[in-house]
Amino acid sequence: MQTIQLQVKDNYAQNILEILQNLKGVMIESVEVQKDKNLEYDPYFYERKTHIEKTIEAVDNGTMEMYDFNESIDALIHKLEK
Repeated sequence: MQTIQLQVKDNYAQNILEILQNLKGVMIESVEVQKDKNLEYDPYFYERKTHIEKTIEAVDNGTMEMYDFNESIDALIHKLEK
């Protein structure tokens, strides 16, 4: 026996569960729904994770310019003093 994990879009979860329930006893031994703890605390967890990963990649490959915080603050202070 093998275990398969599916990630299903919210709108289709009920449809997939119905299909799996219909196959229970024939091809499927049991159907279990597990909630993702990450989504319990933050419903946008995976969107944020993807965004952060893309940002890190852009910084690493140089397509996103980074500024030195200290230099930026010094420039701002200098500008405000004028």
